[in-house]
Amino acid sequence: MHSTGAGAAGVRAQVRTRDGWAVQHAVLTVTDMTGAQVLRAAADEEGAIRSGQPLPAGPYTVIVTAVGYAPVASSAIVTASGRMDVGGVVLARQGGAELPPPGPWTIDPMHSTVAAVAQHLGISSVHGRFTEFGGRIEIAEDLAESRVEAAIKASSIDTGNGMRDGHLRSEDFLNIEEYPEITYRSSGLQPAGPDRWTVHGELALHGVVRPVDLELSYLGTGPDPWGGVRAAFRATAELRREDFKMNYNQVVAAGIAAIGTTLKVELDIQAVQGRRCRWRESAAGGPAQRVGRPTPVVAVRARPVSGAGGR
Repeated sequence: MHSTGAGAAGVRAQVRTRDGWAVQHAVLTVTDMTGAQVLRAAADEEGAIRSGQPLPAGPYTVIVTAVGYAPVASSAIVTASGRMDVGGVVLARQGGAELPPPGPWTIDPMHSTVAAVAQHLGISSVHGRFTEFGGRIEIAEDLAESRVEAAIKASSIDTGNGMRDGHLRSEDFLNIEEYPEITYRSSGLQPAGPDRWTVHGELALHGVVRPVDLELSYLGTGPDPWGGVRAAFRATAELRREDFKMNYNQVVAAGIAAIGTTLKVELDIQAVQGRRCRWRESAAGGPAQRVGRPTPVVAVRARPVSGAGGR
């Protein structure tokens, strides 16, 4: 940060993250040499701080803070014009790297969740999850070139009800005998805001391949107890069952469908830096076990389609 005495009186600053996004909730505080606060101003939607309040000439301390970011402090001098031009202020994420380091990352299924929610009878929701899955993330130097591949064992669907799970595995829905895996392969990454991206890719489900976008949030990076480095992500998507030729339904009173036509997909992902998870907890919750092989990424038999339609 720096200061000058040129221009109109007041304080000017621009607050951004390391990857260039405006920090909309940043707060700039100015204190004099006795530690007394003489000015406090908040950033606007573009991360800009503009205050028309003139300051007496002299030395000051400028502190910029924002929730989730490490504070930045610097000395500044106001000349006789009463203006302080702080310039650009870059805030780093508190307690972790701004973005995951480039290179391969392996999804840890023991600490990740792949879930889906469907409406039932138009008044409530049924929650389910897949318990067997794996995948890899490749973080590129140019973040837009990053890639992800993942595979899910379709038969691992679990909604907490054995009869319902059996029906979901049948030809009415997942048809696990013919299509045992569900896969996702990304094709591009587009910034959507601070720490948020839209992941473009193709989902292969029930023998159909369709483009599906994931709305991705990056939650941070940090060390794990086994000497590794982990990154956390959350992603959501919405799928229409008919797009994947899963058209089974029952109509109850007043024309209400028993099962909603839209599925909400919710992903909470931990990924370990490298091509394998070095350590993970046993399925029974016992001592940690060494994992000697990389998490597999499997292929699925599927046919691309360009539009809706029957088989």
